[in-house]
Amino acid sequence: MLATRNISRLSNLVKFSRRNYGLPASAIGVGSDPRKDKTVQLTPLRGVNIIHDPLLSKGTAFSIAERERLSIRGLVPPRCQEMDKQLLRIKRNLDALETPLAKFVFLSALQDRNEILFYKLLINYLDELSGIIYTPTVGEACLMSHSIYRRSRGMYFSSQDRGAMSAMVHNWPHDEVDVIVVTDGSRVLGLGDLGANGMQIPIGKLSLYVAAGGIRPRSVLPVVLDVGTNNESLLNDPLYLGMGHPRLDGEDYYTFVDEWVTAVHSRWPNALIQFEDFKYPHAYNLLNKYREKITCFNDDIQSTSAITLAGILASLKARNLSPTDLNQERIICVGAGSAGVGVCEGIVDAMVAQGKVKSREEAYSRIWMLDQDGLLGNPALSTVDSTAAFDERHQNFDERQRCYIKSDLSDRLSLEDLIEKVKPTVLLGLTGVPGVFSEKAIRTMAKYQEKPIVFPLSNPDTRAECTAEQAFKWTEGRAIFASGSPFADVTLPNGKVCKTNQCNNSYSFPGLGLGITVSRARTVTPNMFLETANTIADLASPAQLKEGVLFPGVSHLREVALAVGTRVCEVAYEENVATAVLQPGEILSDVVQNSMFVPEYIPLVHSPNAH
Repeated sequence: MLATRNISRLSNLVKFSRRNYGLPASAIGVGSDPRKDKTVQLTPLRGVNIIHDPLLSKGTAFSIAERERLSIRGLVPPRCQEMDKQLLRIKRNLDALETPLAKFVFLSALQDRNEILFYKLLINYLDELSGIIYTPTVGEACLMSHSIYRRSRGMYFSSQDRGAMSAMVHNWPHDEVDVIVVTDGSRVLGLGDLGANGMQIPIGKLSLYVAAGGIRPRSVLPVVLDVGTNNESLLNDPLYLGMGHPRLDGEDYYTFVDEWVTAVHSRWPNALIQFEDFKYPHAYNLLNKYREKITCFNDDIQSTSAITLAGILASLKARNLSPTDLNQERIICVGAGSAGVGVCEGIVDAMVAQGKVKSREEAYSRIWMLDQDGLLGNPALSTVDSTAAFDERHQNFDERQRCYIKSDLSDRLSLEDLIEKVKPTVLLGLTGVPGVFSEKAIRTMAKYQEKPIVFPLSNPDTRAECTAEQAFKWTEGRAIFASGSPFADVTLPNGKVCKTNQCNNSYSFPGLGLGITVSRARTVTPNMFLETANTIADLASPAQLKEGVLFPGVSHLREVALAVGTRVCEVAYEENVATAVLQPGEILSDVVQNSMFVPEYIPLVHSPNAH
């Protein structure tokens, strides 16, 4: 359901300036060139510097003419092998590796020497390799990052760099940066504080931005804000590469982040900044501080919310209901941190936008939230005699969490008891604690719902609140199941094949980033996330929904990103936050699609004055 509408109706569209990254090959004076209809890329590099530049290197695919004019003749094997042969060699070697981590290291090495080939491989085998370059394998890579380190990628801003960041940003060699993914490593997936090891998360996210979202490899920047770590095992490890002191906190922390934001915004004012894996409450505080000042969003709060909402909306259709029946759902969310609250806020936003609730308070009444101690409820109704503890717990809730306190139910009510009382239609898990969805809880839910919606969303798969096999076994195969990390389909003893879904923000953030960068949006608006959810929820076919399949397969992430990016672009113009201008009569989906990076080798020409 790709948006292909003609947007000349929008009054603020005048002209869209496209960048020209090359010249006709016929203009470079190399005689009769069979590539005359292609573009060329000018570069000041030649010799071994070309071979060792991952953005320019073609490995064995340099043509004879390129080898001559780039002074690399004799520096690479004599036989020219095009990309198809290179892919064959790479895939054969990759398949010979036995562990996901070994494959991760192999792919990282490929990315470090030939990015075009890396992204061609990734796009061709997206379903197979997305789980290697990102979740779940990236979790193991983060844990082992200091041990498997080989080559630097991205930028590190540490506590020893305070006062120098505005100069440091100019150490990055590229003047155009479209997307920055930044983490402080404080809450990496469901693994906790991993400090500077968290760099693997921005690298993995940006690999999906390029492969799925079509952002150019040259214009992405992974960043770690190394403010220290409270992880004792890392502090005591002689191989750890981050700062060896406890985390900055309080005013020192926010001053540090502010210096970094000021520095990167000064050099790249149009760049989208994606905050990633910041712990609660820093995640919300930073988002609230900068969301109106710069182009930014928080992936864990907003992008995860969009894909979860999409899953719930699609599940309504799978149950022969309408997406506009969202206000009739009874939703239990286990997890009251930044991701849990963010997901629920997105659901509340959608209920309000649909117009079937009279207020946000009515929407909040449809959601029950638990933290590690149980339900956010009324201490006065509790049978446990520990008033002081209850008072302290409630004092620590912030204004967002307080919206979900249920005055009519006992505080700290267990999940199992709550399910018996509420009879939920949807169960969400965002805790990072495996086994939270107990057999009793799921069986009780299935007792009241024909098709219980079970979404254990924590990453990696070892941190999921339950497995797919457990969910289907405990519901006799009736559950509609979606998880943050991929699980294989489950075959029950009776032969029934139960379909799994991956409800991961890899479906949402690439398209969001694509639409935001193409439109050059000044800010990222709430409606962009709502429309992302609506768009993704409409992509599964009726036949897929009948089988419990809520989303297109991971191999279709690029098509999903195009659909989402087009709609996000439309929202940017409709809400007057876009700064790129379009030519009247242009089809926006064509503009978005034409902007997407395609991994192809482009003829290289040496030019001393090229940038």
